[in-house]
Amino acid sequence: MRRREFIAGLWGAAAWPLTARAQQQNPVVGYPIHPITMIVPFASGSTSDVIGRLVAERMKGSLGQTVIVENISGADGSIGAGRAARASPDGYTIVLGSISTHALNGALHSLSYNVLSDYAPISPLTKYPFALFGRKTLPAKDLNELIAWLKANTDKASAGFSNASAHMLLSFFQRETGTHFALVPYRGDAPGLQDLAAGQIDLYFNAPSGLSLMRAGSAKVYAMTSDARLQVAPDVPTFAESELRALFYSTWLGFFAPRGTPRGVIEKLNAAVADALIDPAVRSQFSEFGFQSFPREQQTPEALATLQKASAEKWWPIIKELGIKPE
Repeated sequence: MRRREFIAGLWGAAAWPLTARAQQQNPVVGYPIHPITMIVPFASGSTSDVIGRLVAERMKGSLGQTVIVENISGADGSIGAGRAARASPDGYTIVLGSISTHALNGALHSLSYNVLSDYAPISPLTKYPFALFGRKTLPAKDLNELIAWLKANTDKASAGFSNASAHMLLSFFQRETGTHFALVPYRGDAPGLQDLAAGQIDLYFNAPSGLSLMRAGSAKVYAMTSDARLQVAPDVPTFAESELRALFYSTWLGFFAPRGTPRGVIEKLNAAVADALIDPAVRSQFSEFGFQSFPREQQTPEALATLQKASAEKWWPIIKELGIKPE
């Protein structure tokens, strides 16, 4: 028995460099042979971070390797996204992208990389609307009263954001309602929502995952950018119900690898994402957050590329028209 174990150990030690050498010649062979780094370009505790960690944990079952989450925040997510764009295209660095990092930032920031062409799409994950939150002590009871209060207090109110989507929506909201207030950038949703709950800022645009603040009585929610009320928040109206139909907006999250990552590696990562998305814990979390999953036939690299391109074509002209500048 000991002799067989000794021989097996020798074979395993010899096989490791052979596997590594084979993968150098063909990166798809045996992939992955060591842990994968997933860059989340926003702060720990943000909506993107929660989703990224949830999916990463489930992906390791299919890949046979740990997916390590690394938060690299700043500049509307462009610092972390840029790090991923410059990484080796070997499948061992991927990035959790969004409409902000992989579409809107192309019109908002002067970047050293191209948000559309410097990545290999892997799979879309989820899509969801935004909610306009207000501090709990605001006198306005509904959206119409909020707009009236903002007009009566021009330049006295403040609103926070942590990504390009929220930045654009706040600017768009000001234009559509004829209001004006200070914009306060944050490196992540967690500190922004904490300041909102503490009354340090008046408004905050965020994913519906922040509805827990409303349920706890720590903040108000005035409206959703969805086309219909969400099942998780049936009492929260849409902007369209107040005749603000222009404020219909849906954001998305998806995984990307650096451009040049082998197709076979992309396919293995895509399959691991698909397996993760049918996990009951993932589906339950999406439902609790008010997020919508993509149908399996849309969980493809091609579908994510199409979504990315369509987002840029629709929103880049609006960002330029609004004259939005990085904060």
